[in-house]
Amino acid sequence: MSRCPGWEALDVLAAAPDGPVAFCADLSPVGLLAAYRAGVYPFPASDEYTRALNEVLFADQVQEGGIRLVGEELADPFAVSWWSPDPRPVLPVTAAHLSRSLARRLRNRLPWSTSLDREFERVVRECRGDRAPLWLTEELIASLIRLHELGHAHSVEVWEDGNLIGGVFGLRVGPVFSMDSMFFRRTGASKVAVSDLAARFAQAGGELLDAQRDSPHVRDLGCILLPREQYVRHLRRTARDSLPMPTATLPARRLARPAGSC
Repeated sequence: MSRCPGWEALDVLAAAPDGPVAFCADLSPVGLLAAYRAGVYPFPASDEYTRALNEVLFADQVQEGGIRLVGEELADPFAVSWWSPDPRPVLPVTAAHLSRSLARRLRNRLPWSTSLDREFERVVRECRGDRAPLWLTEELIASLIRLHELGHAHSVEVWEDGNLIGGVFGLRVGPVFSMDSMFFRRTGASKVAVSDLAARFAQAGGELLDAQRDSPHVRDLGCILLPREQYVRHLRRTARDSLPMPTATLPARRLARPAGSC
């Protein structure tokens, strides 16, 4: 069994390309930010069954050192698994776009607007909803809120007539913004949220939006697959022009640039 004293000591590039790369019970704001800076994100067990399943499936790999334990032995590590897929789905901020049909709807009839950090906790809880498995635990939400207060975590909101209809949230690490989750209550609202985030992050000197887990949905957003080594290299760089992201409430129709247009 091999234990790392902290995330900075974890050689994530040596980990398996799929499955958890580490177990660590620490979901504190400091621990969470350090993990994202190392290129990993958490997946807390939602119940005792999921925690026990982690131990059954991965205890042998932990014992052999293929999966590392991180931090001091203060709590049950199998309660939280940590992931760093290889390759990683990312969206270069300059490549973000909306589909022609959604762009047309925005230009012609959708009175949507977008904002940054106006309702962070509300976006997080909307993303949590009644999803299963329930990885957005209260402990994790509390740490995310604290990181938001410290300026590391951000949300984009999409509005229609004063109603919150979509959003996305995550953590900013240098030139990378790691998107934890998104939601929508109107078709296309989560895509507008991601496109808006890309535009605001680009203005602040950002380069990549990290979708964390590959899926048809994130491919539809325009994500490409980046080898983990290149992803970690981006994380370790300093943003060229690291500025605050614009916070103004803006019309969503400004994002209505169809794919392939100039």
